Amino acid sequence: MAPNPLLFSSSHALCHFPIFPKTLTPRSVSPFSCRSSLPQTSSPHSDSSSIEPSGTGAAAPTRGDLFLERQQSRSTATVVLKQSKKNSKKKRAVASKLSSAITCCYGCGAPLQTEEMEAPGYVDPETYELKKKHRQLRTVLCGRCKLLSHGHMVTAVGGHGGYPGGKQFVTAEELREKLSHLRHEKVLIVKLVDIVDFNGSFLSRIRDLAGANPIILVATKVDLLPKGTELNCIGDWVVDATIKKKLNVVSVHLTSSKSLVGIVGVIAEIQKEKKGRDVYILGSANVGKSAFINALLKMMGEKDPVAAAAQKYKPIQSAVPGTTLGPIQIEAFQGGGKLFDTPGVHLHHRQAAVVDSEDLTLLAPKNRLRAQSFPVLSENKRLNDTAALGLNGFSIFWGGLVRVDIIKVLPETRLTFYGPRQLPIHMVPTSEADQFYHKELGISLTPPTGNQRAEAWPGLQVVRQLQINFENRKRPACDIAISGLGWIAIEQFSSNLNVDPNANNEADLKELQLAVHVPKPVEVFVRPPMPVGKAGEEWYEYQELTEKEEELRPKWFF
Repeated sequence: MAPNPLLFSSSHALCHFPIFPKTLTPRSVSPFSCRSSLPQTSSPHSDSSSIEPSGTGAAAPTRGDLFLERQQSRSTATVVLKQSKKNSKKKRAVASKLSSAITCCYGCGAPLQTEEMEAPGYVDPETYELKKKHRQLRTVLCGRCKLLSHGHMVTAVGGHGGYPGGKQFVTAEELREKLSHLRHEKVLIVKLVDIVDFNGSFLSRIRDLAGANPIILVATKVDLLPKGTELNCIGDWVVDATIKKKLNVVSVHLTSSKSLVGIVGVIAEIQKEKKGRDVYILGSANVGKSAFINALLKMMGEKDPVAAAAQKYKPIQSAVPGTTLGPIQIEAFQGGGKLFDTPGVHLHHRQAAVVDSEDLTLLAPKNRLRAQSFPVLSENKRLNDTAALGLNGFSIFWGGLVRVDIIKVLPETRLTFYGPRQLPIHMVPTSEADQFYHKELGISLTPPTGNQRAEAWPGLQVVRQLQINFENRKRPACDIAISGLGWIAIEQFSSNLNVDPNANNEADLKELQLAVHVPKPVEVFVRPPMPVGKAGEEWYEYQELTEKEEELRPKWFF
């Protein structure tokens, strides 16, 4: 298959070539169904008429300005009213006199305050007064952001989708509420999704936040995909998964904030689609929004002095989910429209919501994903009598977070794990699995790390029974995606492997049975296999489209 034209990205050249999917053999019908479960998002709508514009015509505030003022006023009012110990009448007077132009930390968006040292937005009183005197509060970074920038794990989000352990100053529900007004505005949405955790970070209820606004879908961290992965196949796979959501997606982009791959294409698409509107970066917590914005400003700053100036005060980037706690306005465009970084949407069904805050770094892949397969056999090895039994009767532990019981599979079935290398994988007989888990939890099965966290660990409370069909031996049957962690590919050994032809029959093809154990309420998704690695390009089949379908289908770029 000839490669499609690419969108080339470098720091010296800006080239924009569209990539159009090639029409090939029709894709086989998926033999399984996918299920997802996401938290309901509240969407109250405040009457914007209560905010009077400070000017008319060109001097009138934009929708983005009004949105930011609303959110900052609410956040600051909450802080002030919590600190005040006066009677309720006095509290109402304080809130009513509160200015809508409250200054927030440029790193996380939290309102600046001088009362609570460990809370977000804290600034030393002397520094605060000095900066206020010289009208430089917008250049102040709060104490929490300084710690985050030096690698400290300082959490702040609790509640439904927040994180156990650490400090909790704001709930996940409050952060989602800050985004609820966007669906009533006319804006451009740039929606980020983590390619390593595509299903877990997709935000299937994005329509509750974005409304009917156009969406540019950006898949981040493509530099973490296994070596040899063909991005044309990945782009088509992402588009195919996206159109099933029935969203107003105008284009799909494969990017890496670290290597800057694909960033130029996103910039070109934003300039094309924003049409004077404000641009909002949306995504789940820890999907890489701040890193993406930093990469965006870096590339734009090479030719745009406005974006170059914005790099001096850009959002803080850290490994802690929930770094951004309020909308951050960034002057990044010439000729109208502003760029907004927004708080991440915290999802209760991801592994990060159940893991202790000190173990969060173990869930984030730091290097390119490397496949770990079970069983491990060489291509020229013939299955002996012992190996012919395959994985039946065995259990595989993925750290202390996932357990897969192999109930009935074909002898040549192989499970390949894609996820953080820091999580160890162990295989034991199913009859010994419970004893092994209780003995090794916190020791060799991490996270949780250490005996103390292991004792407080709720365990693998949810069991998902799966029945999987092998419709085509030339391609993996499916992926089992674990929300917030990675995925497991269910595939067969290479066709070059000598397997006893009497070891299975056609009836066995429809009798693969697995049981997946995860913590509550972590979600398990069954999806079409992602075409990663060199083998992915060989078995992946592009979908045959009519001219009308091709016209309506979003194009992908990288």
